Amino acid sequence: MARAPQDAVVRPMRSVDVEALLPVERLLFAGDPPWTEAQFHDELARMPETRWYIVAELATTQTERRIVGYAGLRAPGIPGEPADIQTIAVTPEHQRRGIGSVLMDALIREAHARQADSIMLEVRSDNDAAIAFYTEYGFERIAVRRGYYGGGRDGLVMRKSLP
Repeated sequence: MARAPQDAVVRPMRSVDVEALLPVERLLFAGDPPWTEAQFHDELARMPETRWYIVAELATTQTERRIVGYAGLRAPGIPGEPADIQTIAVTPEHQRRGIGSVLMDALIREAHARQADSIMLEVRSDNDAAIAFYTEYGFERIAVRRGYYGGGRDGLVMRKSLP
């Protein structure tokens, strides 16, 4: 796994962040379809009871930071139930620089804190880079959802057991 930049900061996502996330969402998930502003706000309204959303920021100046990634987890907080990664995204210019690892590590810690027994996710079957990343984290393919994504692309369901 790539080493994260030392100045990467992870913090809870706020409603005011959504506007900055939408262009990234449209770019990365075009055709899947991407999440809308309303979907992000709906998810944030469920924090912290069953949702947990975060952003990763890097310093652009001594006083300003820029969002370079975001992620979300659905975790009902019932011991022994699975958590679900709802989204994880890193801006193209910051991919393969450790930001995804910072986000994934935070999601796993939160799933542990909520006493989940595993973490589930869906990924496009043609997204080799994401599949390799999840496999490095111990996720295993458990099912295929035919035509789950836009354009009739299949989705892989992956799960990571938590100790």
